[in-house]
Amino acid sequence: MEDEVDRLVGAWRRELPGLDVSPLEVLSRVARLARHLERVRGEVFARYDLDEARFDVLAALRRAGLPYQLSPGQLGAVTMAPSGTVTSRVDRLEAAELVQRRDDPSDGRGRLVRLTPTGRHTVDAALADLVAREEAILRGLSERQRATLAGLLRRLVTPFDAA
Repeated sequence: MEDEVDRLVGAWRRELPGLDVSPLEVLSRVARLARHLERVRGEVFARYDLDEARFDVLAALRRAGLPYQLSPGQLGAVTMAPSGTVTSRVDRLEAAELVQRRDDPSDGRGRLVRLTPTGRHTVDAALADLVAREEAILRGLSERQRATLAGLLRRLVTPFDAA
């Protein structure tokens, strides 16, 4: 079963026989898969009037557990976004009544961002939809293959996450 990456690697090997292009066999597939996933995720999130960035904020709040709230600084750390970006995302989510800002009772100057009931319903539905779509993508792999792939990808991603 030949794919587009096999064809491009073959062409590079023909054109530059002295260059080891074997990393392309893995990472070009990862890049292509990332583009496909970005498209699928965009389609899913659009159904809920979200994008990936706003979904990430809602998901971070939902994963925080009751009372589904975090400080803007915590949201920035979890979503890997600078404070100005978090503020913009929260502004849009607040306008859509998916989150609300509240004073932090433990810090007179601090604020907390809390998921509203509508926000909780939205993120739960979007996640269920996303998981169903991603399950369909992985359907051709056994549980053992999925676990192996997850472990290998973890080894590649961990150094980037640690930096």
